[in-house]
Amino acid sequence: MSPPFTVMGVVNVTPDSFSDGGEYLDAGAAVAQGLRLAREGAAVIDVGGESTRPGAAPVPAEEELRRVTPVVEGLAGADQPASISIDTTKREVARAALDAGAAIVNDVSALRFDPELAGLVADRRAGCCLMHMLGEPRTMQREPRYNDVVSDVKSFLEQRLAFAVAEGIAEERVWLDPGIGFGKTMEHNLELLRRLDEIVAIGRPVVVGTSRKSFLGRLAGGRAESERLPGTIATNVLALERGATIFRVHDVAQVVDALTVAAATVGPGD
Repeated sequence: MSPPFTVMGVVNVTPDSFSDGGEYLDAGAAVAQGLRLAREGAAVIDVGGESTRPGAAPVPAEEELRRVTPVVEGLAGADQPASISIDTTKREVARAALDAGAAIVNDVSALRFDPELAGLVADRRAGCCLMHMLGEPRTMQREPRYNDVVSDVKSFLEQRLAFAVAEGIAEERVWLDPGIGFGKTMEHNLELLRRLDEIVAIGRPVVVGTSRKSFLGRLAGGRAESERLPGTIATNVLALERGATIFRVHDVAQVVDALTVAAATVGPGD
């Protein structure tokens, strides 16, 4: 029986991502990492060639293509069960990745940066993840403010879902991500997790991406990035209980084990 959750394994083909930046710039190393994550239980391998950490500078499409295309091709041509997701905001990069074998476009801008990307996703009948982010990576953490973070994020995701559907993307192909850590303070992140059921109520699968993020380190007394797995697991288990079904993580094996136990004991929505 399939588990009641999906784990996305992260492969960042970048020099500057906050967690694994520089580790998988070599295409062979990135493919090997993706295959390892698939063996550990990732149902989706999320390949990204542009860092979205706070303050990150944009990457030209040509460089992003150079980084991700051979990785997607390598994973698609390998004997592995996972689907491939391309983490990009650019239509040109998404097109090349879909041509190479990707099946999902994970857009942190929710189709705002390149609205014509929606038409590509619709034409290819690809899956699509729409995420909330305040502004852009370079500016998103500069004093983020909301009237009510959960209501504001929910309204944004509803609007972007409506846009995607109006552009021809089938609603059943859309996932929604509240964007933990993307233009949010620690208090905002915690409130989103606390009231995640309100985002789930939109009616589409909800993606949670807390993996190794800095607010977990601060909560635990200043833990370094490499020491944030317990916090990652705790937030993912809580999110599962509140209705999230997709979890984007770096440490696949450990999170799969934790979610499997949680699903067997409390279950989503109980």
